[in-house]
Amino acid sequence: MKISEILKNNQVTVSFEVFPPKQWDKIEQTKEVVRKMSKAEPSFMSVTYGAAGTRSGFTTEIANEIKDCGITPLSHLTCLTSTKHKVDEVVNELSENGIENILALRGDIPESFVFPDKQYFRYAYELINEIKEIGDFCIGGACYPEVHPESKNQKEDIERLKFKVECGAEFLTSQMFFDNEKFLDFREKCLAAGINVPIIAGIMPITNANQIKRSIELSNSSVPKKFFRIMERFGDDAKSMKQAGVVYATEQIIDLMANGVNNIHIYTMNKPEVSEPIMRGLSDIINK
Repeated sequence: MKISEILKNNQVTVSFEVFPPKQWDKIEQTKEVVRKMSKAEPSFMSVTYGAAGTRSGFTTEIANEIKDCGITPLSHLTCLTSTKHKVDEVVNELSENGIENILALRGDIPESFVFPDKQYFRYAYELINEIKEIGDFCIGGACYPEVHPESKNQKEDIERLKFKVECGAEFLTSQMFFDNEKFLDFREKCLAAGINVPIIAGIMPITNANQIKRSIELSNSSVPKKFFRIMERFGDDAKSMKQAGVVYATEQIIDLMANGVNNIHIYTMNKPEVSEPIMRGLSDIINK
């Protein structure tokens, strides 16, 4: 099923993200993670585009496992360091495996990276255009509630986002955030700019105090004082921090839904022990 069909009725949806292993001998462990998470019946599951130094086939393998579990898969595709020929190969591979949904991403620019020639994509909208030329996919894009780090300001960022939608992005998934007001404000500005596709809120449960610094660097997101106090109080105890992180993420999701945000994507970090209690905490709310 296409993600656009899942989202079109504005029903409550909760989806998960998993990432493939770095080595092929770990593939069965990741498949077991998928099988465990699928028991919570997420609306769909996304799988990131390989890992550093791995083949794209890892992503396809995990996407197939998601499909075999009866869950709709969404395959990430990052284009920055791949030639157009390589991108075409991957898109055709996904099509041959019955994968209908692609999250089209530019990817982070590595240090000292220089675009060699015209055989490389510079922007996500170029990747979207390429995918549309190849096959009948439902294509999603990424968005930053607190402004993409390379944008001058939010106005410019939203203008670029609108162009990405005009090129064919049928839904958007947000980078992680920890302050719901930032997301709600961003969503209103997107609507005012004429962006009418579903915007899925990306939630990262922080279950380890060491995660937070890296998460902030990746997402360019601010952290409310409330969450800092949680880290100060529970960060030195692994079990307490995990429970507090799960509760905080669950409360975030409940507050978002109370404010009319019906589509949630959980960055699970391949931890069923995190996604499962969140889904239990939302069980009656999701099924309402």
